[in-house]
Amino acid sequence: MLFSSMLFLWIFLPVVIIGNFILSVAGFKEEETRIRAKNVFLLVASLIFYAWGDVNYLFIMLSSIALNYVGGRIIGDAKTHRKGKLALVVALNLGILFVFKYFNMVVVVIESILSFEGNALQLLQNMLSMQGTGELGLPYIVLPIGISFFTFQAMSYVIDVYYEKTKVQKSLFAFALYVSFFPQLVAGPIVKYSDIAEQLKTRKETVATFVSGQKRFCYGLAKKVLLANTFAEVADKIWSLETSALGAGVAWLGILAYTLQIYYDFSGYSDMAIGIGRMLGFEFKENFNYPYTSLSVQEFWRRWHISLSTWFKEYVYIPLGGNRRGNKRTYLNIFIVFFLTGVWHGANFTFFVWGMMYALLQILERLFLGKWLEKNPVKIINWIYCMLAVMVGWVFFRADTVFQAVTYLQQMFAGSTSYYTVISFLSMKVIVVFAIGILFAGGVQRLLKEKYEKVKYSLPVMACDLCIQAVTLVLCIFMMVSGTYNPFIYFQF
Repeated sequence: MLFSSMLFLWIFLPVVIIGNFILSVAGFKEEETRIRAKNVFLLVASLIFYAWGDVNYLFIMLSSIALNYVGGRIIGDAKTHRKGKLALVVALNLGILFVFKYFNMVVVVIESILSFEGNALQLLQNMLSMQGTGELGLPYIVLPIGISFFTFQAMSYVIDVYYEKTKVQKSLFAFALYVSFFPQLVAGPIVKYSDIAEQLKTRKETVATFVSGQKRFCYGLAKKVLLANTFAEVADKIWSLETSALGAGVAWLGILAYTLQIYYDFSGYSDMAIGIGRMLGFEFKENFNYPYTSLSVQEFWRRWHISLSTWFKEYVYIPLGGNRRGNKRTYLNIFIVFFLTGVWHGANFTFFVWGMMYALLQILERLFLGKWLEKNPVKIINWIYCMLAVMVGWVFFRADTVFQAVTYLQQMFAGSTSYYTVISFLSMKVIVVFAIGILFAGGVQRLLKEKYEKVKYSLPVMACDLCIQAVTLVLCIFMMVSGTYNPFIYFQF
């Protein structure tokens, strides 16, 4: 079920909000009983939300919940062999993730090796193209929506229990709600158990938090429906063409459209998730902080998909030694983290290259480039460097194969004559949306943030906010009624 669907907006979300409100004002004798009832209600709603697309996926998520709930109880109560028990639970989690996310890729690689006829270059091409021969006759495994997100959430809980950073959750219903809570279930942000442990035990919805959540949801919906979907129309058209015939102008337009699409698509989802959470009494941490205003790659990764970066920092980078074991070990740790970041995103060599590219840039910035960027007085050069690196990275992220990505980059930087013209992909609507998208990708917000904070509770500003929310909501509904199905990009992860 999509946030940007009529079913969700007009039926599912209102029913959940009204049901949660009724339980909030009902005459329970004890507050603990009230919270338990609200948790069960939200759990049932979350399971219905996830099962709506395919009920078979629900059993996979329930298995993950059972595994990590039991694992947390065993590790929390264990006096001996705690490390071995943790390793087993983590291995089982990764095993489930491997089967559903990477098994198809392994099959392609094995089939390519089995068809090897002595030409090593051809073998490499077959593997990188992700085209299997079908020789093994194994069925294609469909990826369950959001499996990477809820698996990482569940694992973080078990790991924190092992390190005694959080207490064992003895309520199965509360733990199941933590893993399956529908606002951030399928595309994040990745929520650590310790961040909402208290909220699972006690929370209250206030008018202020509800209004704040409503505002965040409306603006997130506008990001997705009005901006991201428009950029997607341009990006999808260009990326569906013969890559080698694009020409430089069209290739740059295609990757600019995708750069804006993925930001407004993913940050829009995160905004809606945070907004729904607030309306239901939960507070999630931010997942984006204007990443396209960054002046270095290191800064970009402190601002982009913050919950994933934090997860890898806390559960991979620091346990590996972080930057405490000398420069060489630090560089190795960075490489491991960003390679795994690429692997997390998908079973395709394009994601592996994307992750390794960022590892290399991070290492170069630590070696010398970061110092130069810091001292450079002309900061626009820093921004151009960072955005150029990000856009090159998005080429690999968007491409179906490494070969397509390389060909696309060739068109961007040495494009040949093309049958396509930039103007053929533009309309007045697209031009206006591009202008708005570029303008509000972070620059305006950072420039006016302090001034806005001072006046945001004044009556004129609040009235203006409400009017903008109403207008954007109406426009979104019109677009959703007349538009086509366009899933969130990060649903595939």
